[in-house]
Amino acid sequence: MNIPILFEDNHLLIVEKPVNMPVQEDRTGDKDLLTALKEMIKDRDNKPGNVYLGLVHRLDRPVGGSIVFAKTSKAASRLSDALRRRDMDREYIAVVRGTPQKEKGRLEHHLLKDKKENKVSVVKPGVKDAKKAVLDYEVLGRKGDLTLVSVRLETGRPHQIRVQLSSVGCPLYGDQKYGASVNRPGQQIALWSKALAFTHPVKKEPLFVTSLPPETEPWSYWELS
Repeated sequence: MNIPILFEDNHLLIVEKPVNMPVQEDRTGDKDLLTALKEMIKDRDNKPGNVYLGLVHRLDRPVGGSIVFAKTSKAASRLSDALRRRDMDREYIAVVRGTPQKEKGRLEHHLLKDKKENKVSVVKPGVKDAKKAVLDYEVLGRKGDLTLVSVRLETGRPHQIRVQLSSVGCPLYGDQKYGASVNRPGQQIALWSKALAFTHPVKKEPLFVTSLPPETEPWSYWELS
């Protein structure tokens, strides 16, 4: 399996996650990214025994784009701390149905996950187990009833971008879970992890990587860079 490597050194591995591939093993038993990368490193580097690769953050299965793994426990711990301190800048691009009321803005909601149904809903503050979700968005372009937006996460909740944008009347193109009324079965969700920016956990140098979605609909409606 050819998984594009965006950056690699002795401490980090940043790759472009293929769409529709789980980040880690799930109940489907389908090949997952973490296992595939461990196998790649073991084979490429002729490593005996188990390969260490730390999962720092996640992307939903249908989502593609940049994702970082730690190759040492030290890097994993420091990257996890950076995420908790919100010192990792994560930029996504998405195509949504309709258009937000403002050209740019901040969305704040409280989200509750139904683990049995694997679905997240917006609830009132104070609901037990609900967690605050915050993101900033900016409109980048329009094409008919579709809008291209840039999204930066302040928090990292399950399905956060999909739920929050749907809750303001802008469900993601292709999202069957949170936009079934306006999307057709089989359409690929248009959400992509475009860029990661953070301080290298060991070298303490700024690190910035980018990844662009494939030139297929609806991405092909815009010139992305």
